[in-house]
Amino acid sequence: MKQVSIGSAQQFQPRQIVCLEHDHTCLYAEVIEVVSARQVCWVRPLMLAIPADNQSLPFSSSKDLILYDLRQGSDLLWPTSLFRPALDTEVISLLGQLHNPDSSSVHNLDAPQQLRGFVNRVWQAYKSAF
Repeated sequence: MKQVSIGSAQQFQPRQIVCLEHDHTCLYAEVIEVVSARQVCWVRPLMLAIPADNQSLPFSSSKDLILYDLRQGSDLLWPTSLFRPALDTEVISLLGQLHNPDSSSVHNLDAPQQLRGFVNRVWQAYKSAF
């Protein structure tokens, strides 16, 4: 995972979309607030993007992804160093799929379990950041 330096991470703004990459998976979230004194970021998860065929990051096509809709889930308070700004070019098509009720790549039923598993894997991999 590419970690953002603390200096640039504190430049996140509310409503900005950020990405946390780990193990061929991307968590996209909206920044609610940055707590500079604690170097943490309060984020609202939007979606978890997992390649259908274990391709490496960045994703070659949004059609090759499984998306988990996390918009109805819990917020996270995580170290800013784990996030990077999400690029418009990577997020726009994913948000389009997320808002399309007919999209076959969007999954809602097991989204909370997928997020919980992702959170556990990231926490295990980066315990020192917490």
